[in-house]
Amino acid sequence: DRPVAYHGPLVLKSVVVLAVMIVAFFAGAPVAEVAVLGGAYLLLTRRVRPAKVYALIDWPLLVMFAGLFVVVAALEQAVLGPRAIAAISGLDLANVPVLALVTTVLSQLVSNVPAVLVLRPFVAPLADPDRAWLTIAMVSTLAGNLTIVGSVANLIVVEQARKTGIDISFRRYLVAGVPVALATLALGTAWLTWL
Repeated sequence: DRPVAYHGPLVLKSVVVLAVMIVAFFAGAPVAEVAVLGGAYLLLTRRVRPAKVYALIDWPLLVMFAGLFVVVAALEQAVLGPRAIAAISGLDLANVPVLALVTTVLSQLVSNVPAVLVLRPFVAPLADPDRAWLTIAMVSTLAGNLTIVGSVANLIVVEQARKTGIDISFRRYLVAGVPVALATLALGTAWLTWL
């Protein structure tokens, strides 16, 4: 056992910036602007050498994540033509359980964040787009827990675990991921259906 090393002033500054950001969010400030300003402040007032931070970045995973967005954009351009859009629109996406199922499946195919981008054109024409966005946000987050490829965050954790000698196989992950994801998805879908 060895004590955990951390940079006290940096932790304190980060917590204060986070608290200010949360207050700004609840005060109605634009989320993207608050996030960029908070991140920029932490970046510009840093005390840690950039080389130390860059050494912690998982570059291959970052490239894979960026490539995933390129593939999703290509999918939207090449595959989501008028016939595909008509077929998907015929699925009654205004129905919360149907939209939840579509989002869950899509999250496993292209990961949860790109799944939201793919679903974007189908939300605007719905009768209640706010409810659809709530459903997509809930499902894409929770469906990311279903499999390792459901979320890039899972890939990051599995890769970091492998570096410390812990091997998390796809099957081993499913043992924990499937029950947790299905239970939380069922609860969330029921909540949004009868909300």
